[in-house]
Formats: sequence, C-alpha cells, structure tokens
Amino acid sequence: MRINEAIILAGGLGTRLQGVLPDLPKSMAPVNGKPFLTYVLNYLEEQGINKAILSVGFRNDQIINYFGNKYNSVSIEYAIENEPLGTGGAVKLAFDKCTQDDAFIVNGDTYFTPDLRALENLHSESFADITIAVKHLAETSRYGLIKADDSGRIIEFSEKDLFSGSGWINGGIYLVKKQIFNDFHLHKFSLENDLFKVSCSAFHLHAFKTDAFFLDIGIPEDYAKAQSLIAAIK
Repeated sequence: MRINEAIILAGGLGTRLQGVLPDLPKSMAPVNGKPFLTYVLNYLEEQGINKAILSVGFRNDQIINYFGNKYNSVSIEYAIENEPLGTGGAVKLAFDKCTQDDAFIVNGDTYFTPDLRALENLHSESFADITIAVKHLAETSRYGLIKADDSGRIIEFSEKDLFSGSGWINGGIYLVKKQIFNDFHLHKFSLENDLFKVSCSAFHLHAFKTDAFFLDIGIPEDYAKAQSLIAAIK
C-alpha cells in the first residue's frame, strides 16, 4: 500500500519574521494572497497524499479556523502542542494520529518538491528507517551538511554555521518508520539534533538526492523572494 499520510510541522513562531509577520504562525505567512501552508498542501495533494496531520502550536486557532478538517481532497487532523515540544516532540505527538507504519514529514515553512513516490521506493528498496530528501546548494552555512557513503547511507550531520560552501543539505522532508517514535522516550526534543544526529549508527538513515525546487521562508529575504518565485512555478 502506498503511503498517503503526511505530518506537517506548522507550529513555528517565525521569530526571524516577526518584523514583517507580527502575530502570525510562520506557515500562515501570506504569499500572493494565500497562506504559505496552502502551497505545501497543494504539493502534497499532487503527490498523492490524502491525509495531513498538522502539528500546530503558536496561534494554532488561525490555522484551524482557516483550513478546518479538509483541504480539497486532503483530510486534515491536528496535533496541538500545549507547550513547545521541539520538532521531535511535535512529530511524536502527531504520529499518534497516523494509521500507517510509515509517514512523510514536511516543514510548513518550506516549499520543497521532491518526487515522494521515488523517495518512497528508495526508502523501501534500501530498507531504511528514515529517508531524508537532500538538496545540493552552493552555500550551505545556513543549513549544515549531510554526508552519505557511496550507497547513500547517511553517516554524518554537520552543524549549521560551521561550514560554508557547497554540499548536500537536509531539505526538511522525511519518510520515517512510526516504530522509531514508539521506542523513543523523550517528550521534548529536536528531531534533527536529538534523533537524526545521534542515530546514524543505531538506525539506517538514507539520503534521497534531488534537484527539486527548494525555498525556505525562514528569513525576511527569502520570504520576499517567495512572492515571485512560487508564483512563477504555480
């Protein structure tokens, strides 16, 4: 059975965007008159996802009131953080609403468009526990680097801001086995720092390399670019 569930991390405060987006969750940032999250949901629908679990926190009422329980053909459920849980804690909470053994995880403030079915095929063929969509960038300092061996197995994560120059970055789209979170006992934790970085030896983490379009609206400069860039490809 194809995987048709996705967890969307949409609980971010958007601290670096507060100057241009006061009192809005980052995923609700308007792009060409529509919340940024709309484009993420459009992409997931195009990729065959029919159920989205939105992990929400800050100003979650704005997201819930706007999207309700359905967006086009995508049913929506909400995993509400009553306190900040970190990206890992948010995913663990949202996984309670997943019915399949694996689920896609995407960031609600990033428009990244890899072929999810090709990613799923690699995930299955490589017997991975976690498959991460990675994107090659000319400048990686804002994101940090991912290193993989010749087979594609991830062997190292490097901190952001420690290196500059070109390389492969974590694009923020994952396919993850639910069982990993059933066995992970922290309540508040970072998906990237507390799970991925320390689990390269314990779990099989695999890189899915893609040249798909990538845009993160986390800083004002890139949010401004989104107004024209996303319009050009939609």
